[in-house]
Amino acid sequence: MDDIATQFGSNLRDLRLSKTFSQEELAFRAGMNVTYLSDLERGKSNPSLAMIVDLALALEVHPSKLLEGLVMNENAQLARRKRPKD
Repeated sequence: MDDIATQFGSNLRDLRLSKTFSQEELAFRAGMNVTYLSDLERGKSNPSLAMIVDLALALEVHPSKLLEGLVMNENAQLARRKRPKD
């Protein structure tokens, strides 16, 4: 099973191609760098929620379409990041 970033990237690429957008066109429409878009499509970067919304707007789809069908690994460990204090 691919990790979540790779699955997201595959969804993003599929949606981009269904709109017949080049990476350059989608990057322009979403206000991002082409290199970053390429990293997202290859699962090398994780987008912020704001970036998911920007991509959805550029693709003219609901943001949930970018997350559709993602399968979470039940055995995955939580990512190490700062957590809010209780």
